[in-house]
Amino acid sequence: MARRTGLIDSAVESLRSRISSGEWPVGSRIPPEPALVELLGVGRNTVREAVQSLVHAGLLVRRQGSGTYVLSSSELAVTMSRQIADARQRDVVSVRRALEMEAARLAARRRTATDASDLLAKRDARARAYAGGNLDEMVATDLELHRTIVRTSANPVLRSLYDNLIEAIGDNIRFNFVTDAHAHDSHDSLVEAIVAGDPDRAASETSDYLSGLLEDA
Repeated sequence: MARRTGLIDSAVESLRSRISSGEWPVGSRIPPEPALVELLGVGRNTVREAVQSLVHAGLLVRRQGSGTYVLSSSELAVTMSRQIADARQRDVVSVRRALEMEAARLAARRRTATDASDLLAKRDARARAYAGGNLDEMVATDLELHRTIVRTSANPVLRSLYDNLIEAIGDNIRFNFVTDAHAHDSHDSLVEAIVAGDPDRAASETSDYLSGLLEDA
């Protein structure tokens, strides 16, 4: 029993590290069970118990007929989400604007060539998801683009704050897609400003689209 418990704990930590590192970003679907068995080198029952442990912790969610998705990047983010569960969308957007404007400004100043390529790839993935019309993919790719901008800011405090609010931000993004608030917002200009190294324009682009969401909230 002790050995089996150790295997489960090890599997849980392996899954958690892939989530916290961003290898499996919030909103993405994790590999199916057979792939996890091969990846972790453990049996199916161990994989099931490890996944279930992270479902209980609030990091993963099972969606019937679709798979298991990353719901949050940390237990602290789950706690934060519960504390602000009743927050209005307008309040979430206000906080997003404060964090994302500064993230965009810093990202434009600090981006590397690798960062620029990554941002362009994330922008294109978002555009493909939107064209395909799959809501889960739209939310996941939009959220990942914003997280990439925050990572590019190279400010660990800002990144930690953003990641611990990630579930509320993801819910807000989903709300905006469902209500069509994002219909005409490609984020092309925002990404171009960051890639071009224009901090004022990057902040302005961020302010413009989030201020528009505040007007609609």
